[in-house]
Amino acid sequence: MPEMTALQAAGLWSGLLILLLVGLAFRVVANRRKHRVLFGDGGVEQMTIATRAFGNAAEYIPLGIGALILLALLGWQPWVVHAVGAVFLLGRLIHGIGLSHGKGPGPSRMIGMVLTLVALVAAAGLLIACPLVGMTPA
Repeated sequence: MPEMTALQAAGLWSGLLILLLVGLAFRVVANRRKHRVLFGDGGVEQMTIATRAFGNAAEYIPLGIGALILLALLGWQPWVVHAVGAVFLLGRLIHGIGLSHGKGPGPSRMIGMVLTLVALVAAAGLLIACPLVGMTPA
């Protein structure tokens, strides 16, 4: 595989995150068909879980994609974009699995959320460092 630019790395992780979101959307559609629920959760627990897993991902994934793109555009090295993207995707995957398989807070949800927030805080720190302290990414 050829070496990627930072923007290509952001595109890779963004594409994978979008596929995760689409996969969660398909779960919602499948549950709607299975339980014949046209709107909301219809009082069906499986619908509530599926829509919440999708909703949670839809709340965080756009923010992560935006951060990855900005890191690349500001000139951070591809490995930095890969690191943030990998941690973020792993967090979203683990959290989605945990949320999809249980009601209460469990280790998967906690680990997934911690990884998600670590990636977002790291990205925020890098984005803030450029203009405030004159940090140059390259």
